[in-house]
Amino acid sequence: VARRLSLRRHPECHSMAGGKAIEHLAQTGDWQQHTFRLPMQQYRNCDFSFSGLQSLANKAIIQKEKEEGIQEGEILSCVKDIAAAVQHAVAVHIIQRTYRAMLFCIKNSILSSKNATLVVSGGVASNQYIRKGLQTLADANGFAFLCPPPRLCTDNGVMIAWNGVERLRAGLGVLHSTDGIRYEPK
Repeated sequence: VARRLSLRRHPECHSMAGGKAIEHLAQTGDWQQHTFRLPMQQYRNCDFSFSGLQSLANKAIIQKEKEEGIQEGEILSCVKDIAAAVQHAVAVHIIQRTYRAMLFCIKNSILSSKNATLVVSGGVASNQYIRKGLQTLADANGFAFLCPPPRLCTDNGVMIAWNGVERLRAGLGVLHSTDGIRYEPK
């Protein structure tokens, strides 16, 4: 969405990554000006998907570009409101799905409701709006909440690679031959 909104051209966001730019602009935007239907509401599971939201945001951006008579790549006058609406929809989607996962884990005795902890990390955990929503969710359900400082909330790919390095060093669960391994997409 940040790329589609051309936030690299926005004077306040030219040096920010997309997620950070959305968060920055959303702080002064009004999410209620553009409400987006939440993804996957028909599925009562814990899966996440943002492709439907991306599609809805893209349609809204195209509509606003037509209304304002501007070309793709130019900055919309309502860019802050769209950023706020997208951020809000993402946060609500994550919170709803996380809540379902919490309930599932308690119901199936995967977690004890007495000392359950919600751990949030990775890039999404650097977003203060989402982090605050998940903190509220944890508090409301008696979960402890652990989240690294934003400076440590980086791309999960780096964390996964580091875990692989540590496991290789320790000789834990590392295959030295891929013979007989079948790979499938998804």
